[in-house]
Amino acid sequence: MGIITISRGSYSMGKSVAEKVAARLDYKVISRDLLLDASDRFHVPYAKLQKALHDAPGPLERYQHTKQVYIAFIRSTLLDIVGTDNVVYHGLAGHLLLKGLNNVLKVRIIANLNSRISRKMTEEGISEQKAREIILKDDAQRKKWTRKIYGTDPTDSSLYDMVLCIDRLSVDDAVDFICQAASTPAFRTTDETLRKRQDLAVACSVKTTFVEAFPDVAVSCDYGNVLLYATEKDAHSGKFKKIMETLQKEQQGIFNLEVHSGTSIPEDAV
Repeated sequence: MGIITISRGSYSMGKSVAEKVAARLDYKVISRDLLLDASDRFHVPYAKLQKALHDAPGPLERYQHTKQVYIAFIRSTLLDIVGTDNVVYHGLAGHLLLKGLNNVLKVRIIANLNSRISRKMTEEGISEQKAREIILKDDAQRKKWTRKIYGTDPTDSSLYDMVLCIDRLSVDDAVDFICQAASTPAFRTTDETLRKRQDLAVACSVKTTFVEAFPDVAVSCDYGNVLLYATEKDAHSGKFKKIMETLQKEQQGIFNLEVHSGTSIPEDAV
C-alpha cells in the first residue's frame, strides 16, 4: 500500500475524512504527532514548529532563515514517519513536504464557506461574523505561507490527485472515493518507490545538519549518492568541511558525498 495526504481548510471536515480513511485501510493517521516528534527530535518548542507551518515568514524571519530551518526539521521527521508506509497525513503542506514521492495520493478536501462558518459557530459558540473573520484570516494566512515558502497557491487543483467537495458528498462518500483511488496501481509501493523514499529521507536528513549554519545549501540523493549544492564561500569554510566529515562517519544511507558549487540546483534537491 502507500501514503495519503489530505489537505483541507479549517472546518472542511478533512480531519473526519482522514480518520475514517485510516480506519478503513488500517493505516496510521498522523497530524499533530508530526510536530511533537519533530519537537522531540530537534529540541525545538512545539509552538515554534506549529508557527513555522502556519504563519508566513515576516521580514525578520526571512533574514534569519528561522522558518526555513524549522521546515527542514519537520520534513525530515515526516519522511522518517512515512518510511513505515500505510500512513494518512492530514495537516498543513503534506503534499508539498512529500513532493517527489510517486506513491503518495494527494487529496484536497474543500467546502462551501458558509458551511464552514456554520460548523465553527456550532463548535465554538461564536457569532457568524466572528466565525467568518477567523476562517477568512486563516485561509489568507495559509495561502500567503504556501506562496512565500513554495511559490504555489494551495487552492491550485494541479497540486493534487483528487479534489473533493464535501458539501455534496457525505464524509463516507469521500472516504469511499479516497480508498478506491488508494488501491489503484498508481499509488502502490514498489521497490522503486521505496528506493526513492529512502533517497529523499537521506537528503532531508543531510539538509537538517547544514540548514542552521548554511541555510542556502541544497541537497539531492540518488541511490545513496549525495550531492551538496553550495556557494564557493560556504563550501570552502572550515565549518562546512567539518559537518561533511561528521556526515561521512555517522549518516547512514550515504555511499558517496560530493559538493558542487557554482552549478544550477536540480528541481529534486531539498
